Amino acid sequence: MSIYLHDIPLPQARERFQASLVEHGLAGILGNEKVALDVKVLGRVLSVPVWARISSPHYHAAAMDGYAVKAGETVGALPSKPIFLVIGSQAAYVDTGDPLPEWANAVIPIEQIEPQTQNFGQQINFPSIPRIGIRTAVTPWMHVRTMGEDIVATQLVLPAGHVLRPVDLGVIAASGEQWIEVSKKPRVAVIPTGSELVEIGGNIKAGTIIEYNSLVLAGQIEQWGGTAVRFPIVSDNKEQIKNVVQGAAEEFDLVLINAGSSAGSEDFTASVVAELGKLLVHGVAVRPGHPVILGMVVNQSGSKWVPVIGIPGYPVSAALTGEIFVEPLLAQWTGRQPFCPQEIKANLTKKVTSPAGDDDYLRVAVGEIDGKFIAAPLTRGAGVISSLVKADGISIIERGKQGLEAGSEISVRLYRSVTELRNTILAIGSHDISLDILSQHLSKYNRRLVSANVGSLGGLHAIKRGETHLAGSHLLDPQTGDYNTTYIQQYLSGTPVRLMVWLYRLQGLIVKKGNPKHIYTLADLSKQGLTYVNRQRGSGTRVLFDYQATKLGIKMENMQGYENEEYTHLGVGVAVASGRADCGLGIAAAAEALHLDFVPLFEERYDLVIPIRFLDNDFLDPIFELAQNAQFRSEISSMPGYDTRDMGKIVDDEG
Repeated sequence: MSIYLHDIPLPQARERFQASLVEHGLAGILGNEKVALDVKVLGRVLSVPVWARISSPHYHAAAMDGYAVKAGETVGALPSKPIFLVIGSQAAYVDTGDPLPEWANAVIPIEQIEPQTQNFGQQINFPSIPRIGIRTAVTPWMHVRTMGEDIVATQLVLPAGHVLRPVDLGVIAASGEQWIEVSKKPRVAVIPTGSELVEIGGNIKAGTIIEYNSLVLAGQIEQWGGTAVRFPIVSDNKEQIKNVVQGAAEEFDLVLINAGSSAGSEDFTASVVAELGKLLVHGVAVRPGHPVILGMVVNQSGSKWVPVIGIPGYPVSAALTGEIFVEPLLAQWTGRQPFCPQEIKANLTKKVTSPAGDDDYLRVAVGEIDGKFIAAPLTRGAGVISSLVKADGISIIERGKQGLEAGSEISVRLYRSVTELRNTILAIGSHDISLDILSQHLSKYNRRLVSANVGSLGGLHAIKRGETHLAGSHLLDPQTGDYNTTYIQQYLSGTPVRLMVWLYRLQGLIVKKGNPKHIYTLADLSKQGLTYVNRQRGSGTRVLFDYQATKLGIKMENMQGYENEEYTHLGVGVAVASGRADCGLGIAAAAEALHLDFVPLFEERYDLVIPIRFLDNDFLDPIFELAQNAQFRSEISSMPGYDTRDMGKIVDDEG
């Protein structure tokens, strides 16, 4: 009988897991420990409330330097009729924080008294003068910090479940406590499995993968209040995995087994969990992260049950599984509330499709355009961990929906603050490596650049829909030889824009090192046995290629690989470097980055198309400033195939 449980809805999977935790007494705080009040307790969770042992302040304290007095004896003091008080019987000198004499109930600031002394012309020693004159009366307890003003003995200072911050340490100390009770930090074993894995810094070759999932998972655990221990890599051997998991169950509160959670010939996690305890769930209806395993294993003596989570091997699936299952469990065990990220409403920039039976976790980049948030979907592969780094948040498309149309309003659970989003410049359009350098420099101006690579035409459409601050574009008009202007007039009629020259760059054929297939012109692409990799429809590179190939009479239908599309120049380079293609049209910088050869063919102009309405304030000023910055231009020009001779020049004011 198959133990693979298909498409368990997420709520049902959580219910099964929680029921097992309750059954084995693991549904609450794992334990308490008494620790000294110290900066090391920051981030720990109080397991019992903190009650004030003493009041703060615990005496009536002077709030200013001056003289303690009886308020009643100051009544009648006027600017024209001072009252004189004798030091000792009617007034006593106090510094800020000093206790008041028992007979006093107010303080007159030193700036408001007139010292009565015969030592004219000499520096006044306030504590030793015989009497003072005052011209303003004070009320009872004026300029006094009364006992218990901040904290009253026996009052609740902090509740159980509170995550300790720096200011909390101060209030606990002020309440008279030296020791506090916090919840035990759950100890979590992170076990990476896979014969193809190599340690960070190890020797990599085709077929091997750097093992970093355990690093990400351990970082999440530490951030969420647990203690993580990363185990050495365990090869795809069932008995070895079983022995390591059994040993971990003796020492740890939670065991995470990374990879081996699918149903392949070398996926042993499910059977290991079943043999060592109970397999509760194998397969949850979420994407990415479908082959999640939830179970319990028992230690060898049978005295202790330990939860086990089998985490998928793909990096995005692994990280999201941590957020979905591990974080709530650690919250439960430490007594705090699960993290509840801020949510905003945003509009999608393009259509997305989703598997109807799964909750789809969509990674998005977010910016603010004209007072509303715009969400650009990021690359969706479960192995693309960079998409999590770039993601500003996650939107969950609930099961039962097969996707969303462009412009749909979605809820986004934020990874970043709203302030960061409002300082984000959205660039949707053609890809260029110089935008990465621009992004780095913009950080100095409190700006962040988020790029979505949809091609030049896609960028113009994004401007028309009000979804971007600017678009990179390099669309050649075959009739005029000009760039972008014709297309702006066609697609952005009624949308005033400025066209700023960004740079000139060489387009050419990216080929393998040494150019083994001897590809020197587009005409060579007609050779038998050559495989080409294309750019997507609507990209400037695709327009350029189709124009030049048509001039040469090349028949696209006869080109092997013409239908294979990539969305970036680096994507074309990777296709060539990996052997999926022999060549592709792209820029020199992409070839150099991947240690490939480059055959230069055409110089083109790459522009930034900017709606005029965004020039009414200073939001995009840093881009214009950098365009005139000699150091920035030099940095761009140092890349192969780039020329910044007209960078910042305005070509056309309106479309």
